[in-house]
Amino acid sequence: MCGIFGVFFGQNLDIQKIIKHSQHLRHRGRDGFEYTAGTDNEFIIAQYRHIVIDKSHGTQPFVVGDSNSRLIWVMNSEVYNHIHIRDETDTNHHIETSSDSAAIGYLYKQYGEDKADLPSLVRKMDGKFAFILYDESKKFLFIGRDHMGLCPLYWGHNSDGSIYISSELKAIEGLCEDFTYFPPGHCYSTTGGLQKWYDPDWQHVIPPLQNMDDQFVQIRETLINACKKRLMSDVPIAFLLSGGLDSSLICSIIKRLRPDDEIHTFSIGIKGSPDLLAAKEVADFLGTIHHEYNFTVEEAIEVVNDVVYYIESFEQVRASVPMYLLTKKIHEEGFKVVLSGEGSDEIFGGYLYFHYAPNRDEYQRELVRKVTRLHLWDVLRANKVGHAGGVEVRCPFLDRDLIEVVMNTDPTLKMCDNKSRPDGAHPKMEKYILRKAFDDEQQPFLPEKLLWRQKEQFSDGVGYDWVNGLKEHSERLVSDEVWNNRHIAYPFDAPRTKEYYFLRQTFESHFPSKCASKTVPKDLSIACSTPEALVWNKQWQNVQEISGRALNIHEQGYENENNQ
Repeated sequence: MCGIFGVFFGQNLDIQKIIKHSQHLRHRGRDGFEYTAGTDNEFIIAQYRHIVIDKSHGTQPFVVGDSNSRLIWVMNSEVYNHIHIRDETDTNHHIETSSDSAAIGYLYKQYGEDKADLPSLVRKMDGKFAFILYDESKKFLFIGRDHMGLCPLYWGHNSDGSIYISSELKAIEGLCEDFTYFPPGHCYSTTGGLQKWYDPDWQHVIPPLQNMDDQFVQIRETLINACKKRLMSDVPIAFLLSGGLDSSLICSIIKRLRPDDEIHTFSIGIKGSPDLLAAKEVADFLGTIHHEYNFTVEEAIEVVNDVVYYIESFEQVRASVPMYLLTKKIHEEGFKVVLSGEGSDEIFGGYLYFHYAPNRDEYQRELVRKVTRLHLWDVLRANKVGHAGGVEVRCPFLDRDLIEVVMNTDPTLKMCDNKSRPDGAHPKMEKYILRKAFDDEQQPFLPEKLLWRQKEQFSDGVGYDWVNGLKEHSERLVSDEVWNNRHIAYPFDAPRTKEYYFLRQTFESHFPSKCASKTVPKDLSIACSTPEALVWNKQWQNVQEISGRALNIHEQGYENENNQ
């Protein structure tokens, strides 16, 4: 993984000024920096490298051809089928590297030079990626981003026709007049414009009724394979372990895939928090080498400013701060890659508010909304916080094959019904079909009580004191006078709490442009819902607390529902 950057179709670009500005990406690639520029300074393409694959020959930008016909590209990626791509393409296109980031070069040389069907070319890659490719003699620019936006990418334009592209917006703000995020599942070329290459049926069609038992094996096998793919690395891999279902299942699967290896798991929380206690139980059960870190509210508050800068958002801060502290610790322990459980709640409907879904069709529509907007939320947090801490975060639950299986599953099978016990023992709680797919009495993946543990939001699970501390800190910093005039300071999308006012101010101190603010979602939400789902319960319309604690399903409320 890395940070990539490019400017094209400029007129006598100030290369040194641009390079200096691109250094805002240095945290994404501490292992080296290289760039290639046009002979007339009409373009520059650069990479900050985070070495994970091919330590010796993976330096980018890749350059193929002589000075009159150079093909140049950079790629932020983990392409899990890159060996297959290399083997199926013409040996005349051989590139001296075993890096997975060579994949787009192989594909373009083999299939793309006629520009006939560029989306199908991108579709051949299995993994996460963002790339910039430039065919110099043809002045042809080709850009693409993976299906979920797992790798961040932004692009902007100036009135002179120049195009700016960057892994993070901080490297192009101030250089170009207008910018936004590059849409996931799309590619762009100077001949074809912006094209959607990822357009699955589940985004448009409600899956038909299905038998629950038929799904268990398919879900289990596809998730195991997704974890296996993500072990591709030339450096050691660590594993996040919150004690929740998703990270615990990943760690359990890895232990089975590599029974003789030392498995290092990491968790963080305020002392005595729910996540730490559950994570310790899972680690003891699996026999991992477990690293537990405690943090204080004061330590968390101290890094809020840095975290807002790194994630380029005033959303997701509650969850980003502890994850940032943890990824720094993981990096200090010598790891550069970590597996995490992001994405499961979106594809399986794991958030507590899904209990209120009125019917199967609306349940599926909410899943689609959640998944297609994930690049603005947890995916953004995982990638940017990870790189800020010095590690690459991989998410097996967002594997393209697994998404296809789960999102094409009958939504009725995912819907919560705590009065129903399909197996005669367990209530049909959130993520029931995932839990049941790994419910193996003979060779258990997890202890019974942990496999059926209720969902906690990460920011809640690490300790409620942290969320309360952030609120109290914001109350102290934002005076009542300032708060009462918030609609003057923010006539549109005014902050709804003092916490949001404080975080919004922090964001704008780093990113003052309107373009930057527009990249951050500002819609109302509760317990990670989309704004559209707020109509499911009238009481949600005026709730200010956004976490799972706002729902009466949570904790004691959940037990009361079971007892009805």
